[in-house]
Order: sequence, then C-alpha cells, then structure tokens
Amino acid sequence: MQPHVIQRILGLLLMIFSLSMAPPVAVSLLYKDGATLPFLLSFAITLISGYIIWRPVRGIKKELRIRDGFLVVVLFWAVLGISGALPFILGTTPHMSLVDALFESLSGLTTTGATVITGIDQLPASILYYRQQLQWFGGMGIIVLAVAILPMLGIGGMQLYRAETPGPIKDNKLTPRITETAKALWYIYLGLTIACGLAYWLAGMSPFDAVAHSFSTVAIGGFSTHDASLGWFNSPLIESIAILFMLLSGINFSLHFIALSRTTVRPYLQDSEFRTYIGILGTVALITVLTLILTETFDSIGESIRHGLFQAVSIGTTTGFTTTTHYNWPTFLPLLLLFTSFIGGCAGSTGGGMKVIRFLMLFRQGIREITRLIHPNAQISVKIGNKPLPEQVISAVWGFFSLYVASFTIMLILLIATGLDQVTAFSALAACMNNLGPGLGGVEAHYGNISTTAKGILSFAMLVGRLEVFSILVLFSPEFWKK
Repeated sequence: MQPHVIQRILGLLLMIFSLSMAPPVAVSLLYKDGATLPFLLSFAITLISGYIIWRPVRGIKKELRIRDGFLVVVLFWAVLGISGALPFILGTTPHMSLVDALFESLSGLTTTGATVITGIDQLPASILYYRQQLQWFGGMGIIVLAVAILPMLGIGGMQLYRAETPGPIKDNKLTPRITETAKALWYIYLGLTIACGLAYWLAGMSPFDAVAHSFSTVAIGGFSTHDASLGWFNSPLIESIAILFMLLSGINFSLHFIALSRTTVRPYLQDSEFRTYIGILGTVALITVLTLILTETFDSIGESIRHGLFQAVSIGTTTGFTTTTHYNWPTFLPLLLLFTSFIGGCAGSTGGGMKVIRFLMLFRQGIREITRLIHPNAQISVKIGNKPLPEQVISAVWGFFSLYVASFTIMLILLIATGLDQVTAFSALAACMNNLGPGLGGVEAHYGNISTTAKGILSFAMLVGRLEVFSILVLFSPEFWKK
C-alpha cells in the first residue's frame, strides 16, 4: 500500500471534479434562477480540499499497484459523493439534510436515479441541470475520464481502469494504450449523447430538456427534469428515441468501437452477450405487452404496446424512466420488471445489474451441471461464443454471485429492521443495488419518506452495485490490508 500515492491521486481527482461546478453556474446565470452561490461555494470547497490533500505529496510520482487502484476508486466515489452533495446542502431550493443530499448525489453519480426530491418541476434550472450532469459523469465512470488525464500528470491509469470498469473480463483493451482506450470510450459516449440530444430536440423537447434527458438516457440513469419523468411529454416519438438510445447504451461499448472501426454490424450479431441481451428484453417486452392487452389495462392495443415496450426496456436496462404508473399494473408485471433489472445491461456498458454476460455464464454452468448428472464422466466445457471459458473465470462469476446474494440478504434484513415493510425493503434495495431507481410500495414515487438509516443503507447499496461488489467488498478483506 502506498498511502502518499493514493493521497496525491485523490487530491488531483478532486481538483478535476471541482470544474464540474462551472456548467451549473453558467446555467444559473443564463436562467437567472438565483442558485449561483451554492455552486460557486461548492467549487471553492472542492478545489481547496483537493489542493490541501495534493500539495504535501505533489512530488511523489510512483506507479499505482492493484491494491492502490481499488482503494483510490472506492475512496474517490465516496469523497465524490460528498462533494457532489454540497450544492444540495448549501442551496435553499431545495435545502436538504446531509443524508438526503448524499443520497441524491450518490444516486446521480452511480446512475441509480432514485430521488428524495418532490416538486422537481419547480426546482431552479441549474439544480435540474446539475442532477442530470451527475448522472452523465457517473455513466461511463469519472475514473475512466481521469485515466485519460492522469498519464499527462505522470500517473499510470491501468489499475484504476481495472478497478472501475464493470464486467467479469477486465483485461481486454480496445487499443494498445490505456489512455487511448479511455478516450475511445468517451468519444463513443459523447457521440451517443450528442445524437440523443439532437433527436430529442427534433422530436419536440426544448433545448434544455433535450440536453438534460440525453445525459440521463445515455448514462442509463433515469433522472428527469419533471416529476412525471418522460411521461410528462406524452410523446410516442420521444419515447421511441429513448428506447433506441437506452438499448444502445446498454450494449458493451467495445462492440460499438469495433463496429464503428469496421463499419459493419457483424460484431453485434456475432456476440453471445448481445444476442442474449436483446433476447431477454424482447421476451420481457412481449410478456408485458400481451399481459397488458389481455387484462385490458389500457383502452387500446396501441397504448399497451407503447407503454409495455417502453417500461420493459427502461427497467430492463436499469434506466428507470417512466411514462405511466407501471407499479400499479396488474398481476405479476411489476415484479417481473423488477427482477429483469437484476440481469441489467451488458458488461462494459453504462447499465447496472449483475450484467448479461454473468447471467449467461451462470445459466450455461447450470446446464453443464445438469448434463454431468446424466454423464458423470464426460468432459464438458462452458462456452461463450464457441470459446471455452477458463475455470477461473467461471469461479469468479460464482464468487461474484455469492457475494451479491450475501450482500443483498444482509442489507435486506437491515432495511426491514429499520421498519420498512418487506415489499418496500426488497424493491428499494433491488432498485438501488441494481442502479435502477424506481421501486415498489413505499418507494414507488420517491424515497423521501423512508428513515435516515434506511437511506444510509441504500446509499451504500448504490456504491456496491456501481462498483460491482468486488471492488468495494475487497476492502473488507483482512488479506487486502496485509503487507
């Protein structure tokens, strides 16, 4: 462990993050909403804090080790959550408690989309923009952005990239140099954001709403500038655009990179995870639409198709946008959609959940064990894309699943102990740990009415989900701290 190296990087990253307060200041001045001061103060506090942390160790330049990378990532997300909460604490509309502000900040940065705020339509424009910006930065991971910058400052970034990048296979790089990899990811991310914003604007959104919703759509975050989410616009065209970009953002970004490099769609069609991703969402959407039609939930078949398809994609990709009160849908539909979020998006995407590739590996491993019962002596390998997987990868996936279930169980018991009913506790934890946002029961509209303790537990759950369990729980291992 190299505490001085970690301290230097943490200080640098905080100083870089302080610049994120500049756009909300510009929005505040443009719309004259009177919320400029909280952002200026937040900028000053974050910049000065980062400088104080960095200055004593500014001359120390050493390569990060793997353990250092994990600690930097977890510490930075925790500190970033606190820094991101400052405008909510210092502002008057809304004026929030420390726990509420931290919950809102972490919800944005982890692209969860759960909120404690009501009356969103009445918030200052700068606050509305800032919430969306938090999600946009968190979508690809601000650490990946920092990886592109830190080498210029004499700091290697591979350890940060491995600790931050979601998915079970983290050593694959799109380009030979890690800095170029981070840049490639951000170019794709930025390109999707611009395309989404333009499409929203052409479909009838105001420029402000178009930019704001493009941030949360491509980040698969789910924050909106309206209490009614995308349902406020009541536009099938806008919902169709959202579906397209939610689907694209839930795909492994390396596939986008390869497809663009080769100018062909073959990489998508040949990828097992992509086919499974589309198959799962398509199946859930079909079941949802048919159930809505059979139960006559809406007045027409067209409305059933429209809302059923949108909610299946929104919740299945863990975005969390809503167009209607889906939590009041009949029979098993709310629970089906919630369980779909456990699978989530593809590895290497901005989606949450356990990731499609892990679900696919677990499924094929289960099929292998059934086959072994019939043929005990057979040598059967688990294959993804016609390639046999190393046993250590399969073991890692099972380890991830075990830790995920164990963490979920412990936090669920703690939530129920705070006084939440079982439906509210289960759905809130699933929505936060899968970085989904909307839940059921007492959190179907917002999280403002639950206790401070419950909000703290759910804030931790967001971090566990965003950092994919291993990256944060490894810090609780005694082996991690041994010299």
